[in-house]
Amino acid sequence: MKKANKKVNAAIIIIGNEILSGRTQDVNVEHLSKWLNNLGVKVEEVRVIADLENSIINTINEVRKKFNYVFTTGGIGPTHDDITSKSIAKAFKLKYDFHREAYDILEKYYKPGEFNEGRKKMAKIPDQAALIYNPSSGAPGFIVENVFCLPGVPSILRSMVEGLKNKITGGKKILSKTISVNTVESEIAKPLEDIQNKFENIEIGSYPFFRLGKVGVSIVMRSTELEQIKDCTKQIQSFIKQKKIKILRSE
Repeated sequence: MKKANKKVNAAIIIIGNEILSGRTQDVNVEHLSKWLNNLGVKVEEVRVIADLENSIINTINEVRKKFNYVFTTGGIGPTHDDITSKSIAKAFKLKYDFHREAYDILEKYYKPGEFNEGRKKMAKIPDQAALIYNPSSGAPGFIVENVFCLPGVPSILRSMVEGLKNKITGGKKILSKTISVNTVESEIAKPLEDIQNKFENIEIGSYPFFRLGKVGVSIVMRSTELEQIKDCTKQIQSFIKQKKIKILRSE
């Protein structure tokens, strides 16, 4: 994978009525975001949209112009409501039909008599798309320009993204440092703001939590610059010490 110093960003589009209805909880965003961070790609937007053709087309045509990479999850299976592939083809004004290599992969994957019409549907993808190979269940995802289309099943998605590293040109790896303290956000809001103003290349976030009977805040620093994270950490630890706030965890 090539490395570059420029900032590289991405959007994740979760496609599925089951997510919007609350029946299924999405876990793919966490995995994709961490995986992309390690490649030097910052996820700057996440959307959840319905299995509606116009919604998919309009969303893809909007975000693919704004971000270096776009990842979609869901809607490339064998059922009638799996319309992502067809919608992506329309977004790019490409022909939607059987992909010879995808068809061959699936035909060999299933036992004789099991390659039914629903499974054949998974071999229909936009013309000119490149395949994303699937070591778990056979059915491939695909890439059209900067749009990467993946399945919604978390275990299958995780097995597929590892084969994409050489397809991603990232910037510097995004590093993070977390300090969890035994206090409330209002107690540290002002000093955190002051420190944030000193470090333009660091993103500082504060996230309250309540666990094991303890109220606390996790202070998270994210940047591509290790030395700046170290300096920022020292300044945060300094005001924490002055305020006599207990550090619960530092990682």
